Formats: sequence, C-alpha cells, structure tokens
Amino acid sequence: MRIAFPLLCLLSALSAAVPARADESAFLKSLAGNWTGGGTVVTRIGRPAVNVDCRLRSDAGAASVSMQGNCKALMLFRRPISAELKARGARYSGIYIGPSGRHSTLSGARKGSTISLAVRWSRLVNGDRQAEMTIQKIGDNGLRLRTIDRNPANGETVVTSDIRLDRN
Repeated sequence: MRIAFPLLCLLSALSAAVPARADESAFLKSLAGNWTGGGTVVTRIGRPAVNVDCRLRSDAGAASVSMQGNCKALMLFRRPISAELKARGARYSGIYIGPSGRHSTLSGARKGSTISLAVRWSRLVNGDRQAEMTIQKIGDNGLRLRTIDRNPANGETVVTSDIRLDRN
C-alpha cells in the first residue's frame, strides 16, 4: 500500500501533464457555408496575375472540412477547385484538386485562425512539386485562400493565388 499510493500520485500527475488533443470541431464548423468573392491567380510564374471571381461551398464536421467550388476569369476560363481536409488535433492532412484536375496532397497545422499547409503537387508546377497554402478565417464571415510558390529562376517566393471570400 505504501508503494501503491506514491505510484498512483505519480501516474495521476503524469497523465495531467499530457496535453489533450485539440478539439478542432468549433473552428472547422466556422468554415462551413457558401462563400463568394474574388482575387488574383498567377497561372504561371512570370506571367501577369489574372482577376478571378470565385464561389465555394464548404461542409464541415467535427474533424473534417470539404470545400468545392469554381473560379472564373471573365470569359477566359472557369475552373473547379476542391479540398478535403481531416484534422487530428491541430494537425491537418488531405487532398487538393486544382484547375488541372489532379490530386495534390496537403499537410500542415492550424495556428490561431490560419491553417498553414505544405502542398505536394502531383506533377511539376513552376519547376518543382512543392508550394504552400493557407486557409485563413477572417472574422465571422471572411475567408482568405492563398498559395505561395517559388520562382524557379531566382528562388524568390511568389503569391500565385490570393482569394478573399465572404460568407453569403
């Protein structure tokens, strides 16, 4: 009994010190809804940015979010986009399907109101297969989607998409 009580106290203290998994459900559910807005997209580094108008529908559960939509630039093009993300604590992983229609992988974490993701393109894009993407909640009814890539000519970072959306 003398050994059991100190051991029990130690185990209790250790279990209290282990951080609980973050509950992402409230944050994910805040992303749900119908969103519209616009911004700019660079189709290839070195070319000028194109203004786009976008519509996005986002469905969220306790540990996942699914986004589907499209962006159009005048009468030039209309492209579908989608992302499926799953949360494990504050860590996120999933799939992004961009204008090419190909699946690219996403992985990252949330800090505050922003999910920062590493993108692994399914093919070479701007000279490599890597980029960064952020999904940022702005207030109660704002959302910003951003993609950042590297210029293969000089290694500098380039914002290749910057889209701001408002909840309908």
